[in-house]
Amino acid sequence: MPPATPLLLGVHAHQPIGNFPEVIDDAVARCYHPFFEVLSRYPEFPFAVHISGWLLGYMLEHHPATTTLLIDMVARGQTELVGAGDTEPVLAAIPYLDRVEQVEAMSERLEQAFGVRPQGAWLTERVWDPSVVPALVDAGIRYVMVDDYHFLCAGVASEALGGFYRTEENGQAIDVFPIAERLRYLLPFSEAGQAIAEIGGRAGQAAIYFDDIEKFGLWPETYDWVYGRGWLEQFIQGALAHEGIVPTHYRDFLAQQRPLGIVYLPTVSYSEMNAWTLPPAAAHQYEALLHQERDAGRLGERKALIRGGIWKNFLSRYPEGNWMHKRMLQLSARFHALPKRRQSPAMRAALHAAQANDAYWHGLFGGIYLPHLRRAVYHALLTLESLLDGVQKRPTLTALDIDLDGREEWLCHDAEAQIIVAPEPFASIVEWDHYGRRHNFADTLARRDEAYYEKIRQGASTVAPEHGGIVSAHDRVSFKTQIGVEDLVFDDIPCQSFIDRLGDVRLEYRIEGENKGLRFVASAAPSHLVHKAYQLRRGVLQVDYRLTPQDAGSGEIPFRTRLYLAMPSCDGPGGRLLVDDILQGGLGTPAQGSSASLVAIEDDVLQGRLELRVDRPVAWQVRPHWSISQSEAGFERIMQALVLDLQWSVALGQEWTCVLTGKVQGHGG
Repeated sequence: MPPATPLLLGVHAHQPIGNFPEVIDDAVARCYHPFFEVLSRYPEFPFAVHISGWLLGYMLEHHPATTTLLIDMVARGQTELVGAGDTEPVLAAIPYLDRVEQVEAMSERLEQAFGVRPQGAWLTERVWDPSVVPALVDAGIRYVMVDDYHFLCAGVASEALGGFYRTEENGQAIDVFPIAERLRYLLPFSEAGQAIAEIGGRAGQAAIYFDDIEKFGLWPETYDWVYGRGWLEQFIQGALAHEGIVPTHYRDFLAQQRPLGIVYLPTVSYSEMNAWTLPPAAAHQYEALLHQERDAGRLGERKALIRGGIWKNFLSRYPEGNWMHKRMLQLSARFHALPKRRQSPAMRAALHAAQANDAYWHGLFGGIYLPHLRRAVYHALLTLESLLDGVQKRPTLTALDIDLDGREEWLCHDAEAQIIVAPEPFASIVEWDHYGRRHNFADTLARRDEAYYEKIRQGASTVAPEHGGIVSAHDRVSFKTQIGVEDLVFDDIPCQSFIDRLGDVRLEYRIEGENKGLRFVASAAPSHLVHKAYQLRRGVLQVDYRLTPQDAGSGEIPFRTRLYLAMPSCDGPGGRLLVDDILQGGLGTPAQGSSASLVAIEDDVLQGRLELRVDRPVAWQVRPHWSISQSEAGFERIMQALVLDLQWSVALGQEWTCVLTGKVQGHGG
C-alpha cells in the first residue's frame, strides 16, 4: 500500500472594511453559508478557516444562522480556527507594535466568539517578509501558510514540499507551510475527480491548500458549479472515500510531524501578486518571459528564478496609496507615543481600521480603484487624528514631509477641518479633510497606465480551461461596463486641487516671504506675478488670488483653477450639483455655464453639502473623473471624483484679486 497523503484544507474569508452591506449579505448567501452548510454534514472531514475580524463581527451580528454552523463545527473539533491581523493588514507594511496588537486583537476576538485561541495565522495576500516573524511569535502564533512558490524562490526542491519547515528571525522561530499552487488552480475549477486524483497521487506528501473561500460561490460561474452541480459535495465524498487521503488539521499535523528543515524565505508573495506590483512595461516583459519559458517547456523548473516585484512596490506605483500609508504611519507613531493610560480603545480601533490592506493596492480585485474602500481608510485616519488632537494638541500650522519624497507638505488645521498643501510645484491641496464627517474631499486617483489595458486594446477573450471544469477569474476576460480606447487616457500631473493656469501656462509656485507658510507666488508672462494664499478658519477654507503687473501690459487673459472633489455618491443617485441654487443634475453628467458665484455639491451619503463661493462671477465647467479598473467580475469604469474648472478673465497691466471660499454644511444651508 502506498503511504497515506494528509490533506490539509483551509479557506480564507474576507470582505474589505467599508464594503457595502448588500455585497456582504450576498457573499454570505452565495458562498459562506452554503459552504459551511455542506461541510457541517460531514463531521469526519476536518478543515481550517480564517475569517477576517471585521467580517466575522458583521456575520455574528447579522447572520447568526451562518455563524452558528461554524460555532457548532468548532465545538465538535471539525473546524480549526486560524488567526491573522484583525483588520487584515499586510503585516510587513505596518510597524512592529501594530503587528503584535493586530494579531492579538484577532486572537481575542476568536476566543470571545468561539472559546479558542488560534495557533496559526493567515498572512494577508501571503506577503512574506522575515521581519514579521518576531511579532507573530510575540503574539503567540506557532505557524503560518505561504505559497510553495516562496519555497521554490529559496531554492527548495518541489519534491521536498510535502510538509512544513521552520524559519527564524533574531532567534525567534516559527513553522511555515507551503500551499500547493497547483491545488489553488484546481480547486474548485477542475472536475472534482481530477482534484482528488491529484491529491491522492502525492504518495505520502501532504496536500496543502489554503485559499479564498470566495472561489467557492462568489467568483463567476462558481455558485452553480460548486453547489448547484454539487462540486463541493463530490469533492468531500471523494476525499473521504479515497483510502490514500487522510483529511487532517494543520495543528494536528504540526503536533505529529517534525519540520523538514530550516528555511529562509525571501521577501515575496504569490506569483500573480509579483506581476501585479510591476509597472506596465515591466509587467509585459515579465509576462512575455513567462510565456517564453512555458512554450519552451522550462517554466516549471525556472519559474522561481523569474521573480517580479514585492508588495510594497504598490506604494511607489500609486502615490495615492503611499500617501494614505504614510499618513497611517504618522498617526501610528503619534498614538504609540502617548502614555498607555491615554491610548483609548477607540483610538486603537481606528488605527487598525486604517491599516486594512484592501485600499492600498490593486491586482485582480478593485482595491485602490474603489473609492468607498479609500473612503473607509480616510474615515479611520480622521477619526484617529481627531481623537489624538483631543488629548494632545498640535500646532495649527506644521511643515512635515508626510509621503517621504524629500519635500515638505504644510498641514493647516482647526477643530473642524484640515488642509494639506504641497508647495512644489503647484501649491496645490493634496488633502482637504472635514473632521465632523470624517471625509477627505481630495481623495481621488489619477489615471495611469495598467498592464491589463493591453487586453482591452486588443479585445482579448476568455481562454477555455484545458481539462474541463470552469474558467478561473485569472483567465477570464469580461466587461462590467462599456469601455472604449478613448477611456484609456492618463493624467500627466497629480489630480490635486487648485492647480492654476494663466492663459496656456500652468503656474508653478514658490513659497512667498521668509516666514514660509501658506503664501505662494508664481511668475507668469508677460511680466506678471500671481500670488496665492490659503487660510482655514472655523472649518472654512479661503483661497486668495492676486495678480500684480510688473509692466504696463494690455489685453485680457483667462485665469483658471481646477478642483478634484471626491464625493461619496459620485455618479450615484444621492449626489446633486447646484449652481447659484439652481439644480444642474447628478454628479456623473458633464455641465457648464458662463456665470456663477456659488457652486454647491449635495450628497445624501455625506449628509451635507460642499459650498464653493467666489466673490465675482466666474465661468464654470464640471465633468466626472473616470478611471478603468479590473476585478474578478471584469473591467469597469469607476467615477473617482467631480472635476470642477473655474475661469476668470483678467486684465493685463492691472492688479486683480479674487477670493474663493469653501465650507461644508447640512443640506439646504
